[in-house]
Amino acid sequence: MPRTTKDILAHADELAKRFEDYEPREGDRRDPAALAELRAAVVARAEAERQLVDHIVAARKHGLPWSTIGAEVGTSGEAARQKYGPLLAS
Repeated sequence: MPRTTKDILAHADELAKRFEDYEPREGDRRDPAALAELRAAVVARAEAERQLVDHIVAARKHGLPWSTIGAEVGTSGEAARQKYGPLLAS
């Protein structure tokens, strides 16, 4: 059942009050190191993916077929071509 604008605003007010009245408990605290480590891993993965694309570009320039590239990245040549082929034109 659709909510009215009045219902939505009342709910927003309720959420704002809950947010303003919130007092963290000991169990609510999180170690920020876990988030920092996760963020570092994401950055490392992105860098590794960028390097992989750079090496695939070089491999294609040296005439390596998609089947060989696919075997190296753990997939079929066609799947590698579909995933990385459009990135070569960039």
